[in-house]
Amino acid sequence: MDAKQEQELIQKVQNKERLTQEEGEALYELDLYTLGELADTIRKEKYGKKSYFNINRHINPTNVCADVCKFCAYSATRKNPNQYTLTHEQILDIATNSIEKGAKELHIVSAHNPKDGVEWYMGAFRKIREKFPDVHIKSMTAAEIDFITREYGYSYDEVLDMMIENGVDSMPGGGAEIFDEEVREYLCKGKVTSEQWLEIHEKWHNRGKESNATMLFGHVETRAHRIDHMLRLRDLQDRTGGFNAFIPLVYQKENNYLKNCNFPSGQEVLKTYAIARIVLDNIPNIKAYWATSTINLALIAQEFGANDLDGTIEKEAIQSAAGAKSANGMELDDFIALIKNSGFVPVERDSLYNELKVYN
Repeated sequence: MDAKQEQELIQKVQNKERLTQEEGEALYELDLYTLGELADTIRKEKYGKKSYFNINRHINPTNVCADVCKFCAYSATRKNPNQYTLTHEQILDIATNSIEKGAKELHIVSAHNPKDGVEWYMGAFRKIREKFPDVHIKSMTAAEIDFITREYGYSYDEVLDMMIENGVDSMPGGGAEIFDEEVREYLCKGKVTSEQWLEIHEKWHNRGKESNATMLFGHVETRAHRIDHMLRLRDLQDRTGGFNAFIPLVYQKENNYLKNCNFPSGQEVLKTYAIARIVLDNIPNIKAYWATSTINLALIAQEFGANDLDGTIEKEAIQSAAGAKSANGMELDDFIALIKNSGFVPVERDSLYNELKVYN
C-alpha cells in the first residue's frame, strides 16, 4: 500500500465509511499508533474514558467432550485424564457461594458431554433461576446447542426455547473460532459449522435475546480469515442487532495438539482489537478479555478501541488449562485499581451493558 492508498484508507475510516474485505486487510499494514489513534477516536466518541466490567463467575460444569478440537486443552478426552462432571447440587452450591460474594452474572459453559442428557443442562439452569430469580445466566454456546441437537434429536428452535423456559438470559459467543471453512475443518472438524453458528445466534436474536460474538485468533489463521470472520458477524448484526459485544480471543498454546501456529505478537493483538473497533461499526462493545490477552495487554487495549475488560471471573478452567493466568479470577478492588491506574474510569455494568456503578 503506497502513501496515497494509505491516506485514502485513513480518510475512509475517519469518514465512518464501511470497509470491504480488502480494506480491512489493508488496515493491518498501517502503523500501530496510526491504527490505534483511529480506533481510540471511535471509542472515545462512544464511551469517553469509561471501561466496563462486571462481577461474574465462570462455571465449567464438565470437561468430558464428544467433539475433538486441536486447540483445546480442557477436554478430558484428549490429554487430560481427569474427567469430571458436576451434579446440579454442586453447580448450585458454586452459584450460591459466588452470588453471596456479589456475582451478578453466572457464565456457564461446558464441554459436550455425551454421558448427560438434556435435563442435566436445563435442570441446572432451572434450579439456579428458582433460587436466584435476579441473577443473569449467560450460558449455552452455539457449539453446545448444536451438540445437543446432534446427540438427542432436537431442533435448534426446540433447544433455544428450552433454554428460555429454564432461565437462560443470554448466550456467550464460544464455538465461533474462525469461520473460514478450511481452517475450521482443520481446527475442529465435526463441531458446529460457521453457518450453523450464525444460524443459531440469528434464531436467538429473533427471540429478542442478546449474545456475544467471539473470534479465536493467533493460531493457523491468516489476517484475511480474521477480516472475513468480522464481516460475517457484521452482516448478521445488520439483520438482527443482537450482538452486544465482540470478543477477540487470543489463542492459548499450551497442552494441546495444534502445531505450526502463527502466535501473535503484542502488536498484532492490539492491531486486531483496533481493527475490530473500526470494522465492526454496528457491534457496540469490543471486549479485551483479559483471561486470554493477559491483564497488562488488555489494559493497553483500552487505548486501541476496547471498552470492556470482561469481569472478575472468580474461577475459570477452559483458558487456564491452555496456559492463561485466569484460574482464580481477579479481586474486585485490584481490578478497579488497575483500570484507574491505566487512566480510565471503571464502570461496573450488568450483562446487557446497563451501567450499575461508576468508580470515579
